[in-house]
Amino acid sequence: MKAVVYTNTGEASGKEVELDSAFFGREVNTGLIHRLLILQNANARNPIAHTKTRSERNGSTRKLYKQKGTGQARVGDSRSPTRRGGGVAFGPLNNRNFELRMNKKERRCALLSILSSKAADNKVKIIEKFSVETTKTKDMIQIFANMNLSTAVLAVLPTDIAVFQAGRNVPTVKVIGANYLNPHDLLKFKDLVFTTESLEFIKSHFAN
Repeated sequence: MKAVVYTNTGEASGKEVELDSAFFGREVNTGLIHRLLILQNANARNPIAHTKTRSERNGSTRKLYKQKGTGQARVGDSRSPTRRGGGVAFGPLNNRNFELRMNKKERRCALLSILSSKAADNKVKIIEKFSVETTKTKDMIQIFANMNLSTAVLAVLPTDIAVFQAGRNVPTVKVIGANYLNPHDLLKFKDLVFTTESLEFIKSHFAN
């Protein structure tokens, strides 16, 4: 499995890099990928919708009138869900926990499955280290235009702050740290671009 290498201006250098089969040559496990995507979306949920139960409503807990002898239906206090201004039964609460769990080996296998799928479709590309002169938004746009990429994830070193700042306003590019490769971004964007340094970084990162 090989990936084309581009210069820091987005031009094809004529060279190719052999991708490590331990990371890019695995059998694709769609079931694990789906579980990891569901886990990421579930753990990102922040429930804010909240309805007050009868215990949270203001008002007296006194029984409105006696149980028998009035000719009316029996009734409790004014905070009953059946009365106007009362609590809500079975409404959404903001203390719900949507957290899911998945062990480390499964998460790693799922991510490597996505990387392998990208590599099999020739969607993995390598770009040389960005120079100081090219770390500007307009230069980043031109680089990706030269590479003929419609949408892409650019995985860089966590310390490449200048690249993060240059790419954050490019709508078709998502710049993330190579240590934060995740299924949502990898599946949303078509291509995956590594720098030569971040490609070496993920080998040590996933080896731990």
